[in-house]
Amino acid sequence: MKKRMSLQDKAEAALKKAVRRVVERHKITGRPLAVWSKGRTIHISANTVK
Repeated sequence: MKKRMSLQDKAEAALKKAVRRVVERHKITGRPLAVWSKGRTIHISANTVK
């Protein structure tokens, strides 16, 4: 029997899927990703993300 996902679980799964897709697109196009680190934004290579 499958467990029904809560709305919060569905939202979290959708967000994770969206992030994976963005990282993949950035890898393909060679564009850096903007991330928040130590109180400021930095740009990192999409290839360094797991």
